[in-house]
Amino acid sequence: MNWLLTLILAVQILTALGMIGLILIQHGKGADMGAAFGSGGSGSLFGASGSANFLSRTTAVLATVFFVCTLALAYFGNLRPASQGGSSVLDRAAAPAAPASSPAAQIPAPSAAGSAAAVPAAPATPASGAAQIPAR
Repeated sequence: MNWLLTLILAVQILTALGMIGLILIQHGKGADMGAAFGSGGSGSLFGASGSANFLSRTTAVLATVFFVCTLALAYFGNLRPASQGGSSVLDRAAAPAAPASSPAAQIPAPSAAGSAAAVPAAPATPASGAAQIPAR
């Protein structure tokens, strides 16, 4: 199964590179107007309009192969069992490891008979983040 994913990914990458090359080779529609008045090269390997048809059809075939590979990778990626507790990326990211020392863990809890003065006051931080902007 792993070799199949590698093969599909390699075909997708090669198809994407082929499409990039073919799209860069093709002429825009404005280039045909210059060739009509004699400034373009009239002799070509594929004939007057044959190169446009060949390149556009090849690009369409490569685009189809690219989208089929993309759908296959999405399908096989969805079949994999979740390695951790959640079934999605967000579920796995929502349960990170607890930090070793958090500020809340350093504040002692008030006793049952205690008063409000037993809990030390946390330093006030500005909500706007003005303390983070350096002054000139």
